[in-house]
Amino acid sequence: LEEAAFQLQQIFRIDISIALNILGIESMRVGHYRIAYTCFKLAADRGYSKAQFNVGLCYEHGRGTEKDLEKAAFYYYHAASSCHPMAQYRYARYLLCHRPEDEWGRHQKAVTFLEQAAMAGITEAQAYLGVLYMRGLQPKEKRGLKYLLLAAKNGDAQSRYHVGVCYEKGLGVQQNLAEAMRHYRQSAAAGNRNARERLQV
Repeated sequence: LEEAAFQLQQIFRIDISIALNILGIESMRVGHYRIAYTCFKLAADRGYSKAQFNVGLCYEHGRGTEKDLEKAAFYYYHAASSCHPMAQYRYARYLLCHRPEDEWGRHQKAVTFLEQAAMAGITEAQAYLGVLYMRGLQPKEKRGLKYLLLAAKNGDAQSRYHVGVCYEKGLGVQQNLAEAMRHYRQSAAAGNRNARERLQV
């Protein structure tokens, strides 16, 4: 009986969190940002990762509450720790963009979260990671190209352009101008200005 009661409490807690999060999303859609933030916060404080991510967004953009990047990072971290892919991406970006004292440790943590988000299919994480590996102090070109290709396949025109650059310059792959042109054309067709300029050159 105790086990059954515990299970019911868990289900009730999760259901309440889901309902609060949905209510928050609906409130956000109609412009009731303060109500949305309150709903997200209640669900987030119950440990619901989707709501924690939404609270992070509220703090990052100043919707329903004051803008506070540290608080946004706090909620992104909790959601990221529960394997929320977009939170992993946003928390990693925070770590990389706000240089701390413990730079190397944070850099490693950020890369780990980015890789998890990228493998979960988050195009933004794939693109960011691809460029990060290409431009690092010790570039890992093959690894960077792998993530750029993933993002390009998911429709990211900028990543497609970067893949073209890799083929043009032989970064992480055998130099191949015909393949570079193919990627530039696809990127340009998707509206990328850099690719258009590169094709003219």
